[in-house]
Amino acid sequence: MRSCRPLYAALIGLGLCTALPSCSSLRKPEAILGRSDCPAICYSGHRKTVRSVENTPTIEETKEDLRILHAMGIRIVRTYNTTLFPHSERILQSIRELKQTDPGFEMYVMLGAWIQCKNAYREGTDHTIEDAATNQREIDAAIRLAQEYPDIVRIIAVGNETMVDWQAHFVPAAVILKYVNQLKAAKTERLIPQDTLITTSDNWAALGGEARYRNADLDELMRQIDYVSLHTYAFHDTFYHPELQWGPKPGEEKLPPQEQAALAIARTIEHQQSQVDAVKNYLALLGIEKEIHIGETGWASLDNSHYGREGTGAADEYVAGLFYKAVREWTRKEHMTCFYFEAFDEPWKSGGTAGSEGHFGLFTVDGKAKYPIWDSVDSGALSGLKRAGQPIRKTHDGNEAELLKELRSPRHFKNQ
Repeated sequence: MRSCRPLYAALIGLGLCTALPSCSSLRKPEAILGRSDCPAICYSGHRKTVRSVENTPTIEETKEDLRILHAMGIRIVRTYNTTLFPHSERILQSIRELKQTDPGFEMYVMLGAWIQCKNAYREGTDHTIEDAATNQREIDAAIRLAQEYPDIVRIIAVGNETMVDWQAHFVPAAVILKYVNQLKAAKTERLIPQDTLITTSDNWAALGGEARYRNADLDELMRQIDYVSLHTYAFHDTFYHPELQWGPKPGEEKLPPQEQAALAIARTIEHQQSQVDAVKNYLALLGIEKEIHIGETGWASLDNSHYGREGTGAADEYVAGLFYKAVREWTRKEHMTCFYFEAFDEPWKSGGTAGSEGHFGLFTVDGKAKYPIWDSVDSGALSGLKRAGQPIRKTHDGNEAELLKELRSPRHFKNQ
């Protein structure tokens, strides 16, 4: 096996590890969570303004992305569906082929099965009834893929933000519980490896952090999952939750924008910790002991609405860099794996506009490394790698002074 030492300098530059990682030790599912030397990320590589089967990244495009992520030190990627698009299956095939050609290549997958209600995102949406046909196909495919790639699929997540009521596809906890139990039965029947971790990945509130979501089905779901995969987005809360105190506190108004941003980001970590603690408290009430890891958190670099200059001003590349460093330090200290959202910008999420949903990536679509990971370029870890035919290089040509021209002080914004 190739030595991990060429990667070490890159990981140190990113602040992702403090000791030389042992690449050969990441074998069992329970061993890959909570490790600072096993960074994770959310990965969906759709590059077009319209997401479709035809536009799904090819095997070669997927390998291109995975080589970039591996060079950064990423060892676990999270996916979102098994049958809606062929992307997840291509990711698994690509990892297998990369491992065959390079014994030093090591990557694992948290495989997502998409779960939705009847007529989700269409007329006649009914949140009281699940889309059973689609959901069962997703679960069946998850079982098949875990069978075919037992050395790569380490976690299966049933649903993505499926229980939180502001999502267009949400369903009751009972639906998620049903499919979690199906997957647990598949383990018992040895249809999939018995050490595959089963969970659901959802917003902190829907995981019992807010009392209004608590019920007997959710209680039982929390008992049945192997660990809690929690989403927390201080970025969105700069608009929806003014208690975050995103804007300057008294006495901070005259500070330079950089100092104001640093203080505001420190408060976002406290805010996200409070959301984790809310779920911990719910588990304690139930007498349940479960590890909590971060299934998603991230920060957009651009927006044309709530988080732009006329809104909270949170969407900014420099601020995203502050958040990325802070959240990595926080989760490492708490021994939580953090599936950072996300690897690459996805234009389809905002229809090709400047909307924030399309700009959460650490890389732009054409392969520019954003400010949060400029250190990765400096370290040489990404040297020789390309995306969409373009070599990996820094945004703003690496000129921090130019980057800071876009920075504005955080703003209080009252959501009406």
